[in-house]
Amino acid sequence: MVDWDLAVRVASRIAGDGPEVSRTEAEDAVVELRDGANASTAYVRDFTGLETPVHDDPERGAPVLVVDRPGWIQANADAFGHLLGPLVDRLTERKAPSGLAVAVGSRVTGVEVGGLLGFLAGKVLGQFDPFHAPDGRLLLVAPNIVHVERELDVDPHDFRLWVCLHEETHRVQFTAVPWMREHLFSEVQALAATVSPSGVDETFKRVTETIRGGPQRLGSASIVDLMSTPEQRDILDRVTGMMSLLEGHADVVMDGVGPTVIPSVGTIRRRFNQRRKGAGSLDRLLRRLLGLDAKMAQYRDGAEFVRAIVDKVGMAEFNAVWDRAENLPSKAELSDPEAWVSRVL
Repeated sequence: MVDWDLAVRVASRIAGDGPEVSRTEAEDAVVELRDGANASTAYVRDFTGLETPVHDDPERGAPVLVVDRPGWIQANADAFGHLLGPLVDRLTERKAPSGLAVAVGSRVTGVEVGGLLGFLAGKVLGQFDPFHAPDGRLLLVAPNIVHVERELDVDPHDFRLWVCLHEETHRVQFTAVPWMREHLFSEVQALAATVSPSGVDETFKRVTETIRGGPQRLGSASIVDLMSTPEQRDILDRVTGMMSLLEGHADVVMDGVGPTVIPSVGTIRRRFNQRRKGAGSLDRLLRRLLGLDAKMAQYRDGAEFVRAIVDKVGMAEFNAVWDRAENLPSKAELSDPEAWVSRVL
């Protein structure tokens, strides 16, 4: 249903190569980012109390990969293909698409997905991919990190370690809490189970009518808001609670550890937050439609939730959130940490 090879080619053309750097600068950045991620493991462990398992098998564990934009695009095309498997099975279980539909439709969707990946490939600094077998992998996008450190005019060594602290926290979260990977995939499967061919037709009819109504009717809705049913929104609310916890927890770690190992962390945080507000009108529209504004809110809401509970009961008690899926905060509890404390602790 998606021509993934075409999607990767389209995305790579849109994304471009990133800033110009010499071969020596590129090699130095790769080494520094890999070293920064590895050094961050101990910082995250000491601050959070989360222990990552040690494997005797060299094939186990979540590796750190420093990639360029095409490398990030390929990794995410692979991940999307894996995640969309249950949805594709659901849509084709009764009647397989015709050869013409596959030939034409897969190229159309390939271009669409390529456009999305191309837009994101120039913005993502790092990402933990939990679905890469067997234990996930950490991706650090070197050209984007170099681009942003230059744009902010901050110390590159400090900025690289700052990014590594955030992203390494995600690697620790998923490797120290092994049930979380399967839990997240089960939510994706639950979402796929709500989709039917007739439902897809109704969804696109609703989306088309809303978009034709213009910006006033669109309001602050993202594509996800427009396309989801009430049942799907319930699942997405659970995922939002989980992802907000993960993102907010990582922000708390990077800001908690940062002052002890990153001399210019205050300047970096201030300029980075200001940069988030400075996007152009087209960029802001795309961010809203793609739900990236909601992701920015996840950092804020999740961090406030984590800080409120840690301030009240301490990190050791807060870590009950990682014991089982039932302890994850709901979307409502993110803005009411006391409700989570009463329910879980």
